[in-house]
Amino acid sequence: MTRKLPPLAAVRAFEAAARKGSIKDAAQELCLTASAVSHQIRALENYLDTALFTRSGNRVELTLTGRAYARKLTALLDLFDETTRSVKEAGQKPFRVHCTPGFAARWLVPRLRQLAFGDRVRISVSNGAPSTDFASNGADVVIQWADAHIPGVVTEPLMQSARYPVASPALKEREKLREPQDLRRTTLMHDETMDAWEEWFEAAEIAPPAFPKGPTFPNCELATTAAEMGQGVALAYDAVVRGTLENGTLVRLFDTVTMPFVIYSVAYSVARKNDPMVREFSDWLHAQVQADGVSARRDLASSLASQE
Repeated sequence: MTRKLPPLAAVRAFEAAARKGSIKDAAQELCLTASAVSHQIRALENYLDTALFTRSGNRVELTLTGRAYARKLTALLDLFDETTRSVKEAGQKPFRVHCTPGFAARWLVPRLRQLAFGDRVRISVSNGAPSTDFASNGADVVIQWADAHIPGVVTEPLMQSARYPVASPALKEREKLREPQDLRRTTLMHDETMDAWEEWFEAAEIAPPAFPKGPTFPNCELATTAAEMGQGVALAYDAVVRGTLENGTLVRLFDTVTMPFVIYSVAYSVARKNDPMVREFSDWLHAQVQADGVSARRDLASSLASQE
């Protein structure tokens, strides 16, 4: 298909005048004379065969058609500018990812060497839910907890997971944890974010112990780390601790699991949805979790449709 596009110089002159509400101010922004800007706008009107401004002496005012056209052009030129910057700076600019400590330490960092631009990824972590205010968080992508929709943000469900008890091999032997009932007499690590021990005991069809019997941590990563140190049993997310189980610093206890749900999503500004590095990073994440068998891809289409 052959595109029929108006002259870019005329488009820029019109969009600046419409946004500034002034031919003179547009001329200053574009480093042109006011007459040059007026000439470009008239050239665009001739190209479109429609009036974009009404003129009365030195005053100009957008027509209804001009107002609608300007609104769309501003969004397109902003995207054009941001996309161009991302390509121009792709070889220099670090790619900033904001996520939880558990996702960073147990899932993302061990895999970064498999990402084409992994050496340029800069990771920041948050104790609570990472901020998705892209105007102030300094991030290109946020690995968001769960999959809540946020206006102005694209949220792609990434991975889902059930939870099960884990412990250090030494604690398992010391406490003689042979059956699910044995957890009623040992120290359990609790999680302020989403403690699910009652759900697990219910799934195991066992009466839970009196809660809390054990320390409470602000997030699941600290609870899991405490379990690695032999301080008790944590309720870990399968999708996050698989690597830790392979390393042998933790062992899984029993077959009972909680109901799986989406635990992490890829989030980024709507304005960045066509950014090549954002797309490559997101596609890489999805490919990794699909290979692990914990993908939430089947939830992605409906989630994105609800954000249109």
